[in-house]
Amino acid sequence: MPEHNRVELLAPARDREVAFAAIDCGADAIYMGGPRFGARQAAGNSVDDIAAVVEYARRFGVRVYVTLNTVVFENELENARRIAQSVIDAGADALIVQDMAYVEMGLSGVELHASTQTFNATPEKAAFLANRGFSRVILERSISLDEIKAIRAVTDVELECFVHGAICVCRSGRCYMSRTMSSRSGNRGDCSQACRLTYDLLDADGHVLRRGKHLLSVKDLDLSGHIGDLLDAGVSSFKIEGRLKDAAYVKNTVAWYRRRIDRALALRPHLVRASSGHSDIGFEPDISKTFSRGWTEYYFGGRRAGVSTPDTPKATGSMVGRVVRSGDGWFETDGHIQLAAGDGLCFMYGGELSGTNVNKIDGARIYTNRNIKLSVGMEVYRNYDHRFSTLLDGCRTRRAVDVVATVKYNAGSLEVTFTDADGVAVTVSAECGNGEARDTVKALDTISSQLQRSGDTMFDVVEVCFDGDASHVPFVRISELNALRRKGLDKLLQKRQNRTPVRHFAVVNETAKYPYGAVAEASENVTNSLARKFYMRAGCKTVYDGYDMRGDLCGVAVMTTPFCVRRENGLCCKGAKGGSTPLWLKHGPFRYRLEFDCGKCEMRVIFEGRD
Repeated sequence: MPEHNRVELLAPARDREVAFAAIDCGADAIYMGGPRFGARQAAGNSVDDIAAVVEYARRFGVRVYVTLNTVVFENELENARRIAQSVIDAGADALIVQDMAYVEMGLSGVELHASTQTFNATPEKAAFLANRGFSRVILERSISLDEIKAIRAVTDVELECFVHGAICVCRSGRCYMSRTMSSRSGNRGDCSQACRLTYDLLDADGHVLRRGKHLLSVKDLDLSGHIGDLLDAGVSSFKIEGRLKDAAYVKNTVAWYRRRIDRALALRPHLVRASSGHSDIGFEPDISKTFSRGWTEYYFGGRRAGVSTPDTPKATGSMVGRVVRSGDGWFETDGHIQLAAGDGLCFMYGGELSGTNVNKIDGARIYTNRNIKLSVGMEVYRNYDHRFSTLLDGCRTRRAVDVVATVKYNAGSLEVTFTDADGVAVTVSAECGNGEARDTVKALDTISSQLQRSGDTMFDVVEVCFDGDASHVPFVRISELNALRRKGLDKLLQKRQNRTPVRHFAVVNETAKYPYGAVAEASENVTNSLARKFYMRAGCKTVYDGYDMRGDLCGVAVMTTPFCVRRENGLCCKGAKGGSTPLWLKHGPFRYRLEFDCGKCEMRVIFEGRD
């Protein structure tokens, strides 16, 4: 099967434990942070841990990608190159990068994937990156299905698409809002998540239109209902966000998407799964039972309202129901979800999200561990399912590859060829000094049953075939059969792990020009001489320093986004005479002007300084 017909479920891993869990639950690829220079500073991993994940992943043909996707300062270039090389030596299949310095470092033996932090939202940008050395382009989270199709129409580069998890409300890699409030920078892996804070919304006269709301906070992405659409649009990698998430979240989410991708692939025989094996997970996946801020398809089908979470940026989970009766420390709802002691609940109380745990259940009455009285009509959500979480923590997941054993025999020897589902085969043999079996039927049954006892290996011997004279079946002791099986499956494992991984290296076109004119804007985040060299070789006469090189961002558009505060709050002026006038956001002393381009359906957030 051609490599471009292989479809990949890509899972996050904050550490080795989570990586193993994701692989066992069916991931085709893993992405994890390197020792430094990853966009999740708190999710770095040592080279030894990356090597251990690579070794385990190779068993199933699972690929491992390492994120080195922050911008790099001049005095860090050599360290960045050294870390990149050490990760390559550990066996990484690809580096996910934002900084174009990595293209200029002369790295070999590894794919380069253009991080979503390079803001990949247009056909011109995707084609340019493909021509300049990138094997894969990771798409911006806010683009629509039609925009994805337009990108596929101009390039055959691999396209990776986020399908699940948190959304950056700004164009990826183009948000500088965190640095207006502190020294922390999202492009340096240390975002303070300013978009999740509360803001007042003001008009030109200073009148408060909305007070103390999370006006830039958006729900979490869920495109699990559009896997087929994305496959037909040419997406080959389906990415789950969450390199800070725990193993329970990753297991549940990977298992959920594994089923949906497999169903979509079954209807498209020209496409195949990118890795091997089947997973026995021991639980029924349900994404409503793990972290979410509520679900949205964002702008997959075009610009629309209803994607924000103005009341809270925290996880609310599934709605239990509305309170119909209550007293101090107890309540009843009109819902039908069965709660249990230990479940976590949340609700809006006193204008803020508040929470408690279920203490006990008595019929329809739910007793809490806080002595509070909930108002009739209040919506109650479950954001922690104690029974499901306990099941996830305790279940044994196993991933296995099917194997067929072919036995050739005569009275004096036994030869077994183990062939796995990928066609990898090994042969082991043993001399049989015990003569012929008296009961040939029983002897063949014993051989078959012992060869299928694959135990705790990664293999399931699903079939045993015989090639020999039925009248000359050797007598083989069970201990000898077990030793032969162990030897054969050990050899098969080693042969699988030693396979040369398939890498897709881009064919570089040195004549490809930067598609947006002669100047790389400051928003391209150039922070070192190698990145500057990259853009100048691509035809840029002048290359401005990125905003991370500046101390004062007053007057800078620190966020440009298709998300629109007007649209979300019923204040859209599209088509109105005179267009949209500015509004202002205020958080404490920090003040931002909102400008609206109704033609492009975009909003710009300009930092105006501190009061």
